[in-house]
Amino acid sequence: MAFSLMKKLPAAARMTGAAVLSAALCFAPVSQSFAQQRGISLIRDAETEALMKRFSAPIWRAAGIDENAVQIHLVKDQGINAFVAGGQQLFLNTGLITQSDTPGELIGVIAHEAGHMAGGHLARTQDALGNLQMPLIASMLLGVGAIAAGQADVGAAVLMGSQHIAQRGVLAYSREQESRADQAGATFLERAHLSGEGMLELFSKFRDQEVLSGRNQDPFVRSHPISEDRLASLRGRVESSPYFDKKDSAKDIHDLKMVQAKLTGFLERPSVTFNTYPPSDQSDYAHYARAVAYHQLGKTNEALKELAPVFKNEPKNPYLYELKGQILFESGNIEPSIVAYRKALELDPHEAQLQMALGQSILARDTVQAAKEALPYLQESTRNVNNYPYAYYQLSQAYGKLNKIGLAELATAQYYDTLGNAREATRHARRAQRHLKTGTPDWLKAEDIASQQVTPRG
Repeated sequence: MAFSLMKKLPAAARMTGAAVLSAALCFAPVSQSFAQQRGISLIRDAETEALMKRFSAPIWRAAGIDENAVQIHLVKDQGINAFVAGGQQLFLNTGLITQSDTPGELIGVIAHEAGHMAGGHLARTQDALGNLQMPLIASMLLGVGAIAAGQADVGAAVLMGSQHIAQRGVLAYSREQESRADQAGATFLERAHLSGEGMLELFSKFRDQEVLSGRNQDPFVRSHPISEDRLASLRGRVESSPYFDKKDSAKDIHDLKMVQAKLTGFLERPSVTFNTYPPSDQSDYAHYARAVAYHQLGKTNEALKELAPVFKNEPKNPYLYELKGQILFESGNIEPSIVAYRKALELDPHEAQLQMALGQSILARDTVQAAKEALPYLQESTRNVNNYPYAYYQLSQAYGKLNKIGLAELATAQYYDTLGNAREATRHARRAQRHLKTGTPDWLKAEDIASQQVTPRG
């Protein structure tokens, strides 16, 4: 995506190396093929992802799940929803994050999804649907047979009845799984010495929505049907926990509000942000949200002024420096942005998105020496995170500037590979192999990509 978009950038942007995508919050096609199939858009944000990992880590440990194996994805959708898919992958809507009243509510949803993950519900659902198909097919054949025999009314009735039976079967199975995930999630929360009150509160909010039509229901209700019996069962389980009265820490509350403010600033119109966080609100998170909103309007000085009081209160917050770096970089102030990104990385040396941002900013100097300096940061960013297409794009630019054609083509192939574009990935991998020594690790990486099955276009 970034590779093709760079061709469409205005000349001034190409000259400065300015990015279309944000560094602090970027719309990145993580697991793009999966996202495309489901019509969802995914974003990357180091601060939000770090908080979600911190909130979820105790849950994964309590569930016996390797926390390092779980991938957390942020879905750009203001509906309240979350789901697991494709193995140990957790998808959280930005709406769930911004509209959770407490960390406990958000953690409760994560615990519930961990219940699905630990219970292998995704695979079990596929089996259950397979079991439902046989009686459904048999009923449909009877209906078609009746129609063919001239009994259209009987046939139509049988067909409608078979669909109704299938729908009831799927719904019943879904409700059973949701209840099991509730109970498992409550167990994980107790094992982690965390309260399940937030989970109960969030589910209670949505109980009344079950009477609404599907069009008006929140996505969370449609995908997590909440019956009165299910809620009562969860209430009894959660309230019996010795940790039920345990409160969220002040730090967790503050950090969640900071993330909510940033997401609001980036995802809502500036007018909405200013209405939600008016000038009378002098909290750190209000300043944070307004800084993003001013940046969205191209008002760099006002954005930096809003950040100043937050720096006084949180001088060791790497994400403040990251946002400052982004504001400066995207306004064409390359050298000051490098200073800000260096400070951010100094405070969080292993964060891949900060490594990429610093490398990108240095690379924007547009010299061979800059490419040499940027290269280690870009290489490290691709080592430290999976499915980060934009990092591979920047890496390809650095190799190209250094005239390392084989490695530039390989990075481009990896970029397309993470996008799920097998055709382009294979094409660039073959190009890379023509410039790389046969049998070397880089040549073998290209071979792995090139040997993918390319599905012919219809």
